Amino acid sequence: MWYWVKILFFVFVGAIAVWIGYELITFPNISSLRNENPTTSSMIEYRISEAVADGKEPKKVMIWTPIDQISPNLQRAVLAGEDSRFFEHHGFDWDAIQKAWNDAVKEGEKEAKEEGDYDPNDWIPPMPSFKRGASTVTQQLAKNLFLSEDRNFLRKGREAVYTCFLERDLSKKRILELYLNVIEWGDGIYGAEAASRYYFKKSASDLTKDEAAFLAAMIPSPLNVFNPAKNRKRVVRRQKVILRGMNSITLKY
Repeated sequence: MWYWVKILFFVFVGAIAVWIGYELITFPNISSLRNENPTTSSMIEYRISEAVADGKEPKKVMIWTPIDQISPNLQRAVLAGEDSRFFEHHGFDWDAIQKAWNDAVKEGEKEAKEEGDYDPNDWIPPMPSFKRGASTVTQQLAKNLFLSEDRNFLRKGREAVYTCFLERDLSKKRILELYLNVIEWGDGIYGAEAASRYYFKKSASDLTKDEAAFLAAMIPSPLNVFNPAKNRKRVVRRQKVILRGMNSITLKY
């Protein structure tokens, strides 16, 4: 018996060593992003593969633009909508994470009661059928640049590690610059300049507060939930909320 226990132990240790080796070999060179502008991302490549799988022509419009040429209105609008404490945290907004958890538990309890499956004595709180995020801009950047669309603990662990390294190796200004240039703003539209030209026929440097808030309102789901072609009223409602929040955002760099 002890022979097989030893064999299983060494197999387990070997598997862990292989996994750690793989993670080290495939770990992205995050410090290179200080001076190098990415020309693609994991998100972009995923969308391209989706299009190919569906027999469609892949779309990709991405026009790299330095942050100093992106309207401060858009910078403030994006932070108001996605990460109002961007300059205060070090990659993780723990208050927002706690609030998201509390909201998810409340929603889960509501769903459980409606389904007649609620027990207040359960030590594991019921969770809702959907997930609410509390991702910071840095976390979103880590996910968009380096990670797949899979939802599992391993991916979340990698996201956390990449977030720490992004915050360690890059300035806040550079993180926001990267984010504004790689995020998705529609079918094949990536980055602030491409989005500004597509939706408003102007450069990102010339965006007004209303236009900036409109673009920022789309970020959580530009292809579906906040796609202005599908749900313009929903986008406009979120735009109004962001406009109110913009006044409290100060660009600290």
